[in-house]
Amino acid sequence: MAQRSLKGRGQRFLVKARRTLPPGTRVVLGIILICLGFLGFLPILGFWMIPLGAALAWLDIGPWWRGLRVRRDPPPPGPPAA
Repeated sequence: MAQRSLKGRGQRFLVKARRTLPPGTRVVLGIILICLGFLGFLPILGFWMIPLGAALAWLDIGPWWRGLRVRRDPPPPGPPAA
């Protein structure tokens, strides 16, 4: 049996999460994973939860953040008004 790479597992998890979880749930679950990742010194929890939680939360925060930046940027200068 071939071993699966960590990168492949993470990508499959994010694709499955994007398809099955509603948007608000992804952010909450991402924040929970990040918080539990800081307890990585405990036996079951691990520091791997921090980047996974950040990636999961960014699925919803990224498009929102890009939309904010587009609205905040000033319009390009045009011809002077007459």
